[in-house]
Amino acid sequence: MTEREQRLHEEASALWREVFGESPPLRMDGSTMLDIVTRCVDDISYSRVISPHLRPSTIIGPSLPWDDSRLT
Repeated sequence: MTEREQRLHEEASALWREVFGESPPLRMDGSTMLDIVTRCVDDISYSRVISPHLRPSTIIGPSLPWDDSRLT
C-alpha cells in the first residue's frame, strides 16, 4: 500500500466511524469506503459563499458585493 493509499484508508476509516458509529469492514480499501459513505449520506445544503471558515479574499467575487453582516 502506498503512502497515499494508507492516508486515504485512514481518513475513510475515520469518516466511516463518524457516519455509521462502528468500525469499517475489514479488508475494505479507502476508495470503496468513501464510495459507500457518500452514497449513504443524505445530500445537505452547503453554501460555500457564507462559510465562516473561508477568508473574505477567497469568497468575494465581482458578483458578490461585500456585506459586513457576514462577519458576525
